[in-house]
Amino acid sequence: MTRGFRLAAASGLHQADRPYQQDQVLMLAHPRVNGCVMGLVADGMGGRSGGRKASDQVVMTARQLFAKYAPGADSAGALLAQLVNDSHMVIKLTAVSAEQEPHSTVAAFLMDPDGACTWFHVGDSRIYHFRDGRMVGRTKDHSYVQALCDRGEIAEDEMDIHPQANILLGCLGMTTGDPPIETHHIPRLQPGDSLLTCSDGLWHYFLPEEMGAVIAERSPREAVGLLVDEARIRARGAGDNISLAVLKLEALPKDSPNKP
Repeated sequence: MTRGFRLAAASGLHQADRPYQQDQVLMLAHPRVNGCVMGLVADGMGGRSGGRKASDQVVMTARQLFAKYAPGADSAGALLAQLVNDSHMVIKLTAVSAEQEPHSTVAAFLMDPDGACTWFHVGDSRIYHFRDGRMVGRTKDHSYVQALCDRGEIAEDEMDIHPQANILLGCLGMTTGDPPIETHHIPRLQPGDSLLTCSDGLWHYFLPEEMGAVIAERSPREAVGLLVDEARIRARGAGDNISLAVLKLEALPKDSPNKP
């Protein structure tokens, strides 16, 4: 792992104003290799049982694949692609026993010990990359309103209020084809960098700079709590399930020895 920083992480999950929880979240340290971590959120859809079964399947598949992952020998991109494909196949099979057709989004990142990071997503769950509180980049939603924005038909700040904002063009369990896979690679994260993966139950209520500032100024645990609480206030009793995971690379004090 790159010297000169330490990792700090936290995750959060809240049912908000929905009658049941369909989101899932995961923040895992590698069982054998220090400095290798995975963060993931999955936003299930498909009724009380269908949506939760779908997001549970994503998390279970991620745990199994990450436990077998060998940093330096295996490809992070290949692991994440397998996570999409395996989850998609099993979710489609569970549709037989669900009262509604199950689907799920997924947004996951994997950081290797050398600081390299790969992320991918399907649907409208997002990953944000911040540096010292300022957004460096984020995923693009697989949604109808994102397509409208990309074509220049609406502005980005109109996406959240569009009447068809909840229509997805890609998700796990879709029956019209294979889910789209959007992969992004960061050669090396550095001190001051942070990653946020979250469902639309969180990002819908914030500007990127608001979330970046909270994460930069607080510990991951404090940031998660503050963001969830503020999302609940802004939702005014109509909030969706909330899931988020935060990873921060914190610079070591100058008088501290570098640790691997």
